[in-house]
Amino acid sequence: MSNLTAFLAQNALKPENEKVIVSKRFVQDGKPIKWEVQAITSEEDDQLRKDNTRRMPVPGKKGVMVPETNYTAYLTDLAVKCTVFPNLHDVELQKSYGVMGAKEVLKKMLLPGEYDEYLATVQKINGFDVGMDEIVEEAKN
Repeated sequence: MSNLTAFLAQNALKPENEKVIVSKRFVQDGKPIKWEVQAITSEEDDQLRKDNTRRMPVPGKKGVMVPETNYTAYLTDLAVKCTVFPNLHDVELQKSYGVMGAKEVLKKMLLPGEYDEYLATVQKINGFDVGMDEIVEEAKN
């Protein structure tokens, strides 16, 4: 039997925040400013999914409801939750874009392509980019 101590909470490696260039339009001293992004826990992710899931009626089946997740809203909430810097909750930042709320300022700050790329980055940082085949191959090596 393998040693289980590696699985104890105190021995697990903590994910480090990553610094990424999200847009070349935000510069300081002529260089793009890096954003700081953190991973969240599975419990936090479950709550985000729950917050973005509604019960919807099944057409043609009276009284039957199914859960339906709004993945667009979920990904926006995930991006906001994972963004450490810039502080999307900063009132001055929101006022400068003429919006109120972290979700709104994030969407206003970024161009559509930048926004999509940022969502992909946030998903990668949270481990959504690794397929099971890749994990098995890595474990074999």
